[in-house]
Amino acid sequence: MKKNLFLVVFLISILLHFESFAQKAILKVACIGDSVTAGYLLSDAANESYPSQLQILMGGQYEVKNFGHSGATLLKKGSTPYFNTKEFADAISYRPDIAIIHLGLNDTDPRNWPNYKEDFDADYSWIIDTLKKQNPAVKIYICRLTPIFNDHRRFKSGTRDWFWQIQSHIPNIAKANQVGLIDLHEKLYSRPDLFPDALHPTKEGATILAKTVYENITQNYGGLKLATVFTDNMVLQRNQPIPVYGTANGGDTIEVTFKQQKKTVIANLYGKWKAIFPAMTEGGPYEMTIQSKGTNIVLKNILVGDVWFCSGQSNMAFQLQNSENGLEEVKKAIANTTIRLFNAKTIRDTDETAWDSLTLVKTNQLQFFSGSWAVSDSISARDFSAIAYYFGKNIAHEENVPLGLIQVTVGGSPIESWIDRYTLEHDDKVVDVLTNWRKSDFIMPWVRERADLNLKNATNAKQRHPYDPSYNFESGVKAFTKFPIKGVIWYQGESNTHNVELYEHLMPTLVESWRKAWGANLPFYYVQLSSIERPTWPAFREVQNRLQNKIPNSGMAISMDYGDVSNVHPIRKKEVADRLALLALHNTYGKAVIANGPSALKAIQKDDAILISFQFAKQLTTADKKELIGFELVTDKGIHIQVNAIIVNNQVRIKIPKGEKIRTVLYAWKPFTTANLVNEAGLPCSTFKLELNPTTEN
Repeated sequence: MKKNLFLVVFLISILLHFESFAQKAILKVACIGDSVTAGYLLSDAANESYPSQLQILMGGQYEVKNFGHSGATLLKKGSTPYFNTKEFADAISYRPDIAIIHLGLNDTDPRNWPNYKEDFDADYSWIIDTLKKQNPAVKIYICRLTPIFNDHRRFKSGTRDWFWQIQSHIPNIAKANQVGLIDLHEKLYSRPDLFPDALHPTKEGATILAKTVYENITQNYGGLKLATVFTDNMVLQRNQPIPVYGTANGGDTIEVTFKQQKKTVIANLYGKWKAIFPAMTEGGPYEMTIQSKGTNIVLKNILVGDVWFCSGQSNMAFQLQNSENGLEEVKKAIANTTIRLFNAKTIRDTDETAWDSLTLVKTNQLQFFSGSWAVSDSISARDFSAIAYYFGKNIAHEENVPLGLIQVTVGGSPIESWIDRYTLEHDDKVVDVLTNWRKSDFIMPWVRERADLNLKNATNAKQRHPYDPSYNFESGVKAFTKFPIKGVIWYQGESNTHNVELYEHLMPTLVESWRKAWGANLPFYYVQLSSIERPTWPAFREVQNRLQNKIPNSGMAISMDYGDVSNVHPIRKKEVADRLALLALHNTYGKAVIANGPSALKAIQKDDAILISFQFAKQLTTADKKELIGFELVTDKGIHIQVNAIIVNNQVRIKIPKGEKIRTVLYAWKPFTTANLVNEAGLPCSTFKLELNPTTEN
């Protein structure tokens, strides 16, 4: 009996020992911060705040506690200093093993940052030091701030600028204090739909925060993955360093083998890795192997050549099979073994339908595009962009080089949807387009009406849509900006013709923002809008014509002579694509080809006639070899006069009607025009508006 009792006591003592050991093994995690940490708008009872969700992710070996205080500032002299709160005292008493600090949002208040910003670094360091004094072994992470979106009431009056100033301090503070840095901004910056009041995330937003913190603490990023652009059949850009990149668990070793070269890299603390191969000349096919911890990825049938990014709205999206003679071209596409196509297909068309709930959810989650590289054949080419396909075929033939074409297009999309959020936020001319865009006069009425129809079933007031400013950049373009390319071809503008002056500002903004995103002065070739009976199109075409002189390393292909009087989607795409290719061949590849049509230089009055001179025209002529048409004059009273014009000594001569004082010369200034001036290469002259030189020559 005594022996059994002794055994029971012994076993109990062992169990108590292990229980005590298990309790000691539990790591304490303190989530320190403001209302985003506290879970404002969320239910703690339902485990909605990010610390509550983090506890679930971390499991039983961790104890996660929430020390968030709504309205708290990092600054000690701020409006509600965190160091003075009960939550801070409790956090210190808790003596955490791990501390996650997210403070600074409320410091953007005009009562705080403008007055006390010089104290920010020191005050942050004080909080870090105070935590370390209580537990010298504590692992501390400070966080880049979650976003504040444009519809915040103080956004333009200071919050926007102060927010980014604070963001710039945080990495430096982490480095100076030798603590970890977690980026809570990156994954949420493109998700305004998760911030109903522009500041506090929903439960789904808190889920993203919790997962981000979990990944940083555990270094578990889901193992080896490649960026989505890396698939079988891809084309890598020649004559530039070749980056291969993706994610893996932090600290994992990744080996990438390509063309008998092996690169070994280690995933960083954020799970990101990149191997860079030296620039290579065109060739292939090759294989690439990516290995890490038992995972082996083999990519096959890779070419090295030139990659062009092809984007815009429906006329760029217009499928090869629907173009003139397109079905015959589709049958021949099987021969194009050195042309590869990446068609980033959309989950739904922006047609006249109300989208279902699954489409709405995926759109919000930026899952609107998906695709992979394919060899150009009768299947892949069929629904690929006709403009892009013919352009690529032309370049591949003339350069004898493998060609990769990446298509990211959305029918009806305005240019605002293709510009990144940061650029729009910091452009005081257009920042307001981000606020309630479906009611904004910045956006064309037709665009808003179509979006309203697609989103008829949406329950989220901030439901995303591919016409939403920044959406197509965030959901589509961004996935490719680390992937080197040769250049861009662009066909867009139909959904911005309501405001010609605004487009003249936005187009250079787009080009500059894309070049910044790719980190290269990419050639940018675009298509001028065609002819159709829509009143603003002449002025829009004229602006597009001017822009090629304002945007460095750009060029414009004219399409108005292939227009359709009533159809916004003319089917003669090959001819337009050939003109884009001429621009690239001449300007980018240095070929001795004529790439531009006649371009008006000046108009002067000589006696009773106006003489217009042109560049890019050794011999002016007409496309149909008939009478020159398309010119009109505007008098000093603003009256338009249709006139006859003739070609004399490689100039256009217009006789001034008797008694009229002429102010302006117009060409092809009709929505649908049959103007026919071309040069010796048969390339047309653009729509233009030219003020008459006031000096009269005798």
